[in-house]
Amino acid sequence: MNIEQAMTDPTRAFSNPGEVINEQSLTRDQKIKILTQWEYDARELEVAEEENMGGGPPSVLDEILKALHCLDSHADKEHSPPTKHGDV
Repeated sequence: MNIEQAMTDPTRAFSNPGEVINEQSLTRDQKIKILTQWEYDARELEVAEEENMGGGPPSVLDEILKALHCLDSHADKEHSPPTKHGDV
């Protein structure tokens, strides 16, 4: 697996967020970075869908958030922008 590629485009390396959690070769921080990027991408797709530019794959945002929760990763709400994109 190409870790750099996984961090910039998680869907090319993993078919679902659970695979990230179960990947033994990744550190906890790497898993969080990958899932956070995936969350950003999923939120981008939601914004596009709301603007009638959908047609992409179904959202896995709930799965991503559950995976991040499993890693005990909490977004910094105090320093996050007030958008759907969260803190990425």
